[in-house]
Amino acid sequence: MTLGIHSSSLSSRPGKRLTPFLFALAIFLCGSLLRPTLSLAQPPTPLRIAAAADLQPVLPPILAEFERQTAIHAEATYQASAALTTQIQNGAPFDLFLSADTSYPTRLIAAGLADSTTPTLYARGTLVLWTRSDSHWPTPTLATLRDPALQRLAIANPDRAPYGKAAISAIARLRLADILRPKLVSAENISQAAQFAETGNAEAGLISLTSAMTPHLRAIGSWFVLPRDLYPPIEQAGVVLASSKQRTQAHRFLDFLLSAPVQQTLATSGLTPVR
Repeated sequence: MTLGIHSSSLSSRPGKRLTPFLFALAIFLCGSLLRPTLSLAQPPTPLRIAAAADLQPVLPPILAEFERQTAIHAEATYQASAALTTQIQNGAPFDLFLSADTSYPTRLIAAGLADSTTPTLYARGTLVLWTRSDSHWPTPTLATLRDPALQRLAIANPDRAPYGKAAISAIARLRLADILRPKLVSAENISQAAQFAETGNAEAGLISLTSAMTPHLRAIGSWFVLPRDLYPPIEQAGVVLASSKQRTQAHRFLDFLLSAPVQQTLATSGLTPVR
């Protein structure tokens, strides 16, 4: 009788013995099912844009609006056009190059590093003379460049930045090269040239209108727009890079940059629209 009771109690327990095993199996299966979901949830690779330094005050709201409309997240690196070209030639993983001129994108096309035969023009730049309001020249003019009191003039490096080349051209056409050459303070890019003038490391700066129109520089200084016949047109162009794995998205951003609303945004930020 005792044995019968014992046998009956044993037969009622196999299910309980299997419970830990089933529990572990359920955990394993759930984890296996979740793995693909977790991998899909990883954020996509951002669209990487190599952008000329004069675009630093301009692009951020445009990138934000592009993401809002397309759900494509883009990130920009701002440097002198020559520096970005060198990085791209050395294999930097950019998807799109927005230069401050046409010559650097054309070099990439010639080297087979772009996916088009001609660069896409997206804007034209403007060169201005900027000074602080508390300087000797609160309202700058061309006469400021001729003033013997001017001892330091900031420009972007003409070997690396299109706005620097434009500044040298303007100085030459004004016949001021001999006077101003020893007074030039060369910056790595146009943003740094504006910083030199802003901080007093230079008394004035030949900078981009995009830099001069930033809220901070507008608040502490003023600018004079140089006549356009003093320098060659600053035609700013871009190319999608052949090595990009996001060429469709990059072309989509270029199209977005050329759309009427964005061209108007460029106009209010110191660039001349091309459309």
